[in-house]
Amino acid sequence: MQCVMNMLMIKLCFFLVIVAKLCNGFYPPICERIECPNYELIESGKDYEIRLYDSPMWMSTAPIDDISMYSASRTGFFRLFDYIQGKNSYKETIEMTAPVLTQVKPSDGPFCASSFVVSFYIPKKNQPNPPPAKGLHLQKWGKTYVAVRQFGGFATDDNVPKEAAALSASIAGTKWAAAIEKSQAKDNTTMYTKAAYNSPFEFKNRVNEIWFTFDLDKSSAI
Repeated sequence: MQCVMNMLMIKLCFFLVIVAKLCNGFYPPICERIECPNYELIESGKDYEIRLYDSPMWMSTAPIDDISMYSASRTGFFRLFDYIQGKNSYKETIEMTAPVLTQVKPSDGPFCASSFVVSFYIPKKNQPNPPPAKGLHLQKWGKTYVAVRQFGGFATDDNVPKEAAALSASIAGTKWAAAIEKSQAKDNTTMYTKAAYNSPFEFKNRVNEIWFTFDLDKSSAI
């Protein structure tokens, strides 16, 4: 009888853990070790999530023109790494966070340079007065909706555009797709963002995401 009760308790605990994850959204394992921005999970669909981020703050590079997303991400990452190591106006060190974002504005042709902006999430304790730095600028989001697709392994110049296309296909025909198209039309551009959660030296449990950021007007609000 005691064994049966123990098994029931184990199953109940497992169920509660699953429910908690469904309610709170999926955070990559690294977010248990370093700070990540909070979000509200709005919808979990087939191969996508819709999240609502509430006013996160990012330190961002100027646009980097390159034919390679990998090369641009690396360049931007090391500029931001110098920033958190104290290469800023306050000579202040800042804790590493996740994810590191690379916003991609694709070029018009296969041999033309695309434009990339790499961003680092500012920890909450630094948000009241983030150190400025030459060549970097601060971005503060309002309430921002994000359509998200997760994928593992290393993000490359080859697989990132394919994952972005897969996210677009997953949300095609939904009200989210219409809202994303409207937001991009307003900015007169087509953009997506790669979110990287792991250092290049981590080979297990790698998590990457493709993000489409967008706004919802009052008629579409939840």
